[in-house]
Amino acid sequence: MNSMKPSLEKLQKFFNLEAERGYDNNAVMGGLDRMLEHWETEARTDELSEDIINAVTSRIRDYSRLSSASRAEVLDGIWKRVTESEVESPQAPENSSEVTIAIEEETSPPEVEDPSLPPTQPAISQEITPKISPAAGEPAALDAPVTVLRGIGKNNAKTLERLELRTLRDLLYYLPRRYDDYSLLKPINRLEYGEVVTVIGTIQSVNLRKLSGGKRTLVEAVISDGSGSIKLSWFNQPWRVKTLRPEIQVVASGKIDQYLGRLVMNQPELELMDRTQLHTNRIVPVYPLTSDVKQRWLRRQINQVVVHYAPKIVDPLPEEIRQSADLIDLDRALLQIHAPDSWDDLRAARDRLAFDEIFHLQLGLMRQKITWQERTARQFTADEEWFKGQFSRLPFQLTHAQVQALSDIVADLASGHPMNRLIQGDVGSGKTVIAGLAIAMVTKYGAQSVIMAPTSILAEQHYKTLLHSLAGVPNSHRTYGPPSLRADQIRLMLGATPESEKNEIRAGLDSGNIKLVIGTHALIEDPVSFADLQLIIIDEQHRFGVNQRALLRAKGENPHLIVMTATPIPRSLALTVYGDLDITVIDEMPPGRKQVTTQIIQPTWRERAYLLVQKQVEQGHQGFIIYPLVEESPSIDAKAAVEEHARLQSEIFPDLRLGLLHGRLPPDEKEAVMSAFRDGEYDLLVSTLVVEVGVDIPNATVMIIEGANRFGLAQLHQLRGRVGRGADQAYCILIPSIPDELENERLLVMSETDDGFLLAERDLEQRGPGEFLGTRQSGYTELKVANITNVRLIEKARRQARKLFEVNPDLRGEDYQLLADFLQQSWSTGQSDIS
Repeated sequence: MNSMKPSLEKLQKFFNLEAERGYDNNAVMGGLDRMLEHWETEARTDELSEDIINAVTSRIRDYSRLSSASRAEVLDGIWKRVTESEVESPQAPENSSEVTIAIEEETSPPEVEDPSLPPTQPAISQEITPKISPAAGEPAALDAPVTVLRGIGKNNAKTLERLELRTLRDLLYYLPRRYDDYSLLKPINRLEYGEVVTVIGTIQSVNLRKLSGGKRTLVEAVISDGSGSIKLSWFNQPWRVKTLRPEIQVVASGKIDQYLGRLVMNQPELELMDRTQLHTNRIVPVYPLTSDVKQRWLRRQINQVVVHYAPKIVDPLPEEIRQSADLIDLDRALLQIHAPDSWDDLRAARDRLAFDEIFHLQLGLMRQKITWQERTARQFTADEEWFKGQFSRLPFQLTHAQVQALSDIVADLASGHPMNRLIQGDVGSGKTVIAGLAIAMVTKYGAQSVIMAPTSILAEQHYKTLLHSLAGVPNSHRTYGPPSLRADQIRLMLGATPESEKNEIRAGLDSGNIKLVIGTHALIEDPVSFADLQLIIIDEQHRFGVNQRALLRAKGENPHLIVMTATPIPRSLALTVYGDLDITVIDEMPPGRKQVTTQIIQPTWRERAYLLVQKQVEQGHQGFIIYPLVEESPSIDAKAAVEEHARLQSEIFPDLRLGLLHGRLPPDEKEAVMSAFRDGEYDLLVSTLVVEVGVDIPNATVMIIEGANRFGLAQLHQLRGRVGRGADQAYCILIPSIPDELENERLLVMSETDDGFLLAERDLEQRGPGEFLGTRQSGYTELKVANITNVRLIEKARRQARKLFEVNPDLRGEDYQLLADFLQQSWSTGQSDIS
């Protein structure tokens, strides 16, 4: 027996009446949406769920702009949703029918559309039954291939694969790259030159003219709306002559131009007046394309899916979060992102979809972080006297920022949970000293530590530094007091390390005799095992993939982890991509370090830069000359290292010793060149970006960067950090490829500040997150809507995620089931590495 509440009976009555009238939007005087004000009150009196009320109201508000077929689909979808939730024995509205989408081979080229033909509806050939998936809140039919759509056969499906469009879901979430605003509708006699408008008129005449000896064509049509007439023209579209006929009413949208003193519209979008406007008279979406795919054709295919399936989406975001964050429903957001009624509606849709991306990312990161924090780890502590002894052995005082970083690490090591901390700080800010003190704390208890660096030269630098600071081995610069370790307890393991020595190191690590090993990928590529690995330090962490870090972490039992980077990370990235890490910033340089003088000069002033280099070498210093390319390319206007090295050596600096370094050299050759430069065998090093990381040459005081406009700010900042590491004044000369780049805003910022975080923010805005992420999980860079620089949105999503986890970390309850299922599908269970 049917049990139906009064508000649902009224809803069914309106829907049935609409069906009887052919979905003309006149079941209620003034339009179906006029029923909502009273119906909402009645529905709440009947205690209908807020989800159902919101689903009905949001979809009915869009009802008036839909075609009759689409209206039938929407009402059918609403009623199914209602009956699934509220009615014991569901009754569909009379005369409603399940809309199906058919498999059909394309019969005409996608670029050809006949506006004189009546709009076709999807044929019924293969029925797809939409069912709601508990995992994602989406109709299961969205997994169907694109070939179920009219107009997409096997050939077009292969073409769409180049856009990664394989299923209906792909089409639903394929977002426009921009929008054309054709929503301004004006009478023809009020048109003005230069404006983008829509006009409605009746075709008066159509003509085809051949141009340029018959190789090109021009179709001209005159339309009139009673107030005036205007000529429309299309180049090389002769098929329009067959589709445009006098007396047909059309809608034309485009830019008003002028020809021989008369206003015209060239290459306008055109549609029939009695057809639902997809390309005119509205804010029109413009999608990314590939060859053989036309905009109008793709827009039609996506519209089919959006109109049919967007209203069927069950919102996984609970109502209380939507209200708290001031967000529209997901189904409305999907409709408005593809077919916005106004710019305000489009902004609301983008805000909702962008929020979802960041919110889901934050939830996943928080869950990963909580999972690790729930694990137990060895505790390491040290008293004040021990630290006083360590500080007394340093030939300098720690900066305030270093002391704060050390405090963070000491607290982590004593917490009983695995440390998972990112330390970021400019080159020379003293990260390695703090890492050495952390190692000393761990080895005080007899446990083992490991440092992994991206290059052999950087690993070797860490090895020598820590031999001095931990084992008391003196060098020419400083002498340390009583050691924390013996020299034989600290070893270096590289890919080039002799196999016999590798075997010795492996045995020492396995037995526990070696307390600290420093190396490169060899530490994870070789069968290395540890007796008691408790601390992992990864330098320049963005150079390693997540899987590589996970392999190293798996060699211990919940070891503590420190990752370090000299690349300043913008706040927005720190809140999102690195949200699973605790972050410490060393934003203070040691006293006495001089700012590198940075200048931008014209390419024609290059000789002045060479004179500066010559002078610095004569004073006993060394320098770098950096190029964007390894070898010259005919397609790129930039100098290259190989050719310029030969020219500089023979023509400019014949009396100096020049080394050459680039990424195409074999690893052993690169290491040999770097070592020779470090040991003073070269006066100048001609190089590419390969020197960005891992070169510590205190004697280097000058750097010339050719083609500076071709580098990102983060790269330029890293390169500049290779000079000025000693006590002498250092210089960095930026030379753009062409004089026009002299006013390049990015380069001007480089000359005005050495604030790495300011530069990082600018670089993120201009070049995106790729330079900061390296080989981190690719999903972080695949945000389709959210702008990674939008700190306001990120903080809002993070605030909502944190609030949710504080009260319901397991996402229990019916309202959170879809969200929990989404996270389960999208994220691992926390067993993999998260840093």
